[in-house]
Amino acid sequence: MSRKLISTGSTTEVTAGYSRAVVQGDWCFIAGTTGYDYSTMKIPTNIEDQCANCFNTIDKTLQEAGFERADIVRANYIVTDQKFVDIVFPLLGQYFDGIRPAATMIIADLIKPEIKFEIEVTALKRS
Repeated sequence: MSRKLISTGSTTEVTAGYSRAVVQGDWCFIAGTTGYDYSTMKIPTNIEDQCANCFNTIDKTLQEAGFERADIVRANYIVTDQKFVDIVFPLLGQYFDGIRPAATMIIADLIKPEIKFEIEVTALKRS
């Protein structure tokens, strides 16, 4: 069974020793993805735009890996403040419309103060 590593080109991936995604067989494991625009390494100040960037990065990663958004079976969300929960819930509902993966939301600090949201997903190719 082959293993494929996928990168966004972020220097953090090299420095911290991880891949944006690892594809192993019919599985795709996408690392915690924040709201950075990886082409500019800039992050928006509002959580809505950070979520949009997360979703865009995940969609691009899934496509490169040969998967579709509908293949996502598990999602873990992290927000840095409980006040963000009511903002991101409808955005997640739109992004995962019809997919509804098993999911967990955690409220915790993230690695940089400007990061307000992070999402990690696992996908399994549908038969």
